[in-house]
Amino acid sequence: MNMISSYGDIIIAEPDAYIAFAGKRVIEQTLNTTIPEGSQVAKYLFQKGLFDSIVPRNPLKEVLSELFQLHAFFPL
Repeated sequence: MNMISSYGDIIIAEPDAYIAFAGKRVIEQTLNTTIPEGSQVAKYLFQKGLFDSIVPRNPLKEVLSELFQLHAFFPL
């Protein structure tokens, strides 16, 4: 059995990011099932627990700096 997993301490996505290994049509044809609309968008996946946070690009540098400080790294 093959499983896809990702390991990371903190996973951040941008708002409205499209997260997928394949497009909706390819997944539907491969699995022979219908994929719900919006199920590959960051907000939906955040609600399912895939991400720790959704951060817009503008404040991302400050958020990363705070996270690095929290983990005893140097700020950006």
